[in-house]
Amino acid sequence: MSSPNIYLRNLPKKYVRFQQAGIRTHQTTAHHSILRETARNPNQHIGIYYMSMVGSIFYEDQNMGSSPLMDPFYQEPKTTTIVYHTFNVATLTVNSRRWKEFMDNRQQGTVVFRIDIMAVIRFKVSTWGSKHHKMHANCDVAVGQDGSILPAWKNKKCPVYFT
Repeated sequence: MSSPNIYLRNLPKKYVRFQQAGIRTHQTTAHHSILRETARNPNQHIGIYYMSMVGSIFYEDQNMGSSPLMDPFYQEPKTTTIVYHTFNVATLTVNSRRWKEFMDNRQQGTVVFRIDIMAVIRFKVSTWGSKHHKMHANCDVAVGQDGSILPAWKNKKCPVYFT
C-alpha cells in the first residue's frame, strides 16, 4: 500500500500579496495567498477517504494562518485530485525585527514559506476500510517579489509522513 503523493503546482499570476500598515513596534500585514496542489493516489486497488484536510502557511516558523482546504471526499485508485484554496488571513502581527527580515528577503527577490497540510484519511481495500490515519505533508516554497512561485520550486513533491 503506497501513501498518497502531494505536489505543489504552478499557480496563475500573483499568489501572495503583502501590504504594510505601521503600528509602532509591530507591523501588521494583510495576507492573501492561493494554494494549488494535487493529491495523487498511486495505488492500483486501494481507494482513499479524505475525512478532513487542513492547510497552514508558515514564515520563519510563525503560523500565518490555517484553513480547511476541502470537504470530505473519496479518491478512487490511480487518480489525482486538485486542491485549490484561497487563504484570506486578515492580519499577521510580527515584531519589527521579523518584519525587517521579511521585507529584506522580499527586496532580494526570494521569500521562503512552508506549507503544511494535515489530512485525516482512511484506506479502502475492496470491501473493508482501515482505521483513521493522520497524514502530514510539508513543502517549502519560495516566491519572488511579485508573489509568483520561483521556477526551481514549482511542481515539487512534498514529503509525506503519518502520525
